[in-house]
Amino acid sequence: MNKSGKIKKEDLDIERIRRSGPGGQHRNKKETGIRLTHIPTGIVIMATTERSQKLNLQKAIDTLIQRLKKLNRKPKKRIATQPSKAAKQKRIDDKKKQSEKKQQRQKVKV
Repeated sequence: MNKSGKIKKEDLDIERIRRSGPGGQHRNKKETGIRLTHIPTGIVIMATTERSQKLNLQKAIDTLIQRLKKLNRKPKKRIATQPSKAAKQKRIDDKKKQSEKKQQRQKVKV
């Protein structure tokens, strides 16, 4: 797939297949199913849901574009969720200061 999102025809291997399963004479005699192979990546997609070969081909190409986009997507950079050592140390120091303040407020027992 190039930058504009188009797929080159020479990168595709298109096979017309007969669909299987229930559906009667139309489904068993006509080759309306499509098996699309993207040669550079080896991705194989089958589309047999529609009665029209043209619609099945379009669905297969749309599915291939989605898969290629998903394959080329770069994961987001991970955001650190744990506090750093410096942040932990600062929290401990602040607690110590607060504790010292409270200690100074207490009455001295005689």
